[in-house]
Amino acid sequence: MQLTYLDWCWIALYFAGNAAVGLYYRSRAGKSVNEFFLSGRNVPWWLAGTSMVATTFAADTPLAVTGMVARGGIAGNWLWWSFVASGMLTVFFYARLWRRCGVMTDIEFTEIRYAGKPAAFLRGFRALYLGIPVNCIILGWVNLAMVKILMLVLGVTRVQALLIVLGLIALTSFISTLSGLWGVLVTDLFQFVIKMTMVIVLAVVAVQAVGGMGALKVKLAAIDAARAAAGGSHGSVLNFIPDMNSAYMPMITFLVYISLNWWATWYPGAEPGGGGYIAQRMFSAKDEKNSLLATLWFNIAHFAIRPWPWILVALASLVLFPGLQDPETGYVRVMIAYLPASLRGMMLAAFAAAYMSTIATQLNWGASYIVNDFYRRFIHRQASDRHYVRVSQWTTVLLTVVSAVITFYMTSISGAWKLLIVTGAGTGLVLLLRWYWWRINAWSEVSAMICAFVTSLSLQTAGGLDSDKPVDFAWIMIVTVAVTTVVWLAVTFLTPPESAATLVKFYHRARPGVAGWKPIARLAPDVKCQAAGWRSALDWISGCVLIYGVLFGVGKLLLGSTGLGMALLALGLAGGAVIYWDLSRRGWSSVVE
Repeated sequence: MQLTYLDWCWIALYFAGNAAVGLYYRSRAGKSVNEFFLSGRNVPWWLAGTSMVATTFAADTPLAVTGMVARGGIAGNWLWWSFVASGMLTVFFYARLWRRCGVMTDIEFTEIRYAGKPAAFLRGFRALYLGIPVNCIILGWVNLAMVKILMLVLGVTRVQALLIVLGLIALTSFISTLSGLWGVLVTDLFQFVIKMTMVIVLAVVAVQAVGGMGALKVKLAAIDAARAAAGGSHGSVLNFIPDMNSAYMPMITFLVYISLNWWATWYPGAEPGGGGYIAQRMFSAKDEKNSLLATLWFNIAHFAIRPWPWILVALASLVLFPGLQDPETGYVRVMIAYLPASLRGMMLAAFAAAYMSTIATQLNWGASYIVNDFYRRFIHRQASDRHYVRVSQWTTVLLTVVSAVITFYMTSISGAWKLLIVTGAGTGLVLLLRWYWWRINAWSEVSAMICAFVTSLSLQTAGGLDSDKPVDFAWIMIVTVAVTTVVWLAVTFLTPPESAATLVKFYHRARPGVAGWKPIARLAPDVKCQAAGWRSALDWISGCVLIYGVLFGVGKLLLGSTGLGMALLALGLAGGAVIYWDLSRRGWSSVVE
């Protein structure tokens, strides 16, 4: 792809802006570990929520969505659309609880909820497991997306592209280690604006390249007919719900997505009950109100606002570049072939923004686990804050190197997504219930993690199932969730509960409500708890209606179904009105105290 002088100016301006932010927040980040990882717990909801959205808007996301659409049509997106229910649970049932705990990481929560050697083991194990291998796999697929983009755009080899990516990681690492979370948050804000602007521009260009929306629909119908004639897909690529006999999105896979995926699986950014960098942003919020609003804004923007520009380009790529061996590259090929020369530099800057916002968060988040929950907890407990900040900076460098090695051997982005989902299958329920059921102990979580990993791995090795195949993925999920749930429940009842002192202390701190905590509530009659209750359940359902209504309403409007689109939009807005009415009627004090 030919870049003009103006293109290079846009790219240079973007990188200069990032470096300026890092230098500006340098002094604040070096003050303390609390400032470095949590911005002093003084972040407004709109900045924390936008940072969550920017982090999940990586360079890999449009490529992965393009691959899903190529294989399963629009309905292929249910792999991640199914997490709406989990996201809304976090908003109305868990966000305020996380903020009350006042921890630095969600793993630190382990030794607040549990006690003794089992809790210490769980904290240390999760810190290393999530902070290094899991975090580096995530970094690896984000790097892979950028490698694919650079190979196509610049015409370089895979090794050369990886070297360029290492340069980008070095710059991102420099900003992250220099400015801490404040730098990450502020760069996320302006990176998100750049990203959203350019993906919308590319979507308009892609549809025009096909000949308009009407021509796109006609040509996609021809592709559907060709696939059906070849004995492949049944139904339209434009269907929001898959056809019963679809070869690309079998009904069993769709049912697993909507019935198991959202509550049973641990997945970064969509952890049941919140966790990871989503929890980190909640911890950094000013108060419980800002924590709840940040998470609500994140879910609305993540699921209802962002998807359609990606999907439209993905649909156009099926027409403009049919039969690609790697359909994930279709997104980049549309950009190269049809984006006006004057906008290519801005688009590359947008990809760099998408890439760097995610990398910065993953590096900061992973370092927080390794330093706060392993090094500081088990290796060096009495050092100064300045010492821990320096260790955090060197840990960031370590994660950068390991992730680059993983990238070299990785091939599929969406395949890596699915692999991580199935290895965490079955752990979600214990993560949800540990807040609302006193009987769960540290061994419940340990057994769930080990059983999920072993069962999933056994099904893929000894059982010969492939998580990248739709039907195999469904069966891996079903069996792993079933076995893991039985095992962790059995372990819970076969091992003693946490001590009364530990549980009372946690009950005082989190105030999760009386239901599920009655034996402990009797020991702490002075604690006034506002139970989540049916009103929070109403808000949860209304939140799901809001997101799905807006998501599908906008989609129908774009595809020319005006009447149905307006009706779905009205339904979504009605869900939002119910949430606003309920929170206003109850007042924030009853929601967050």
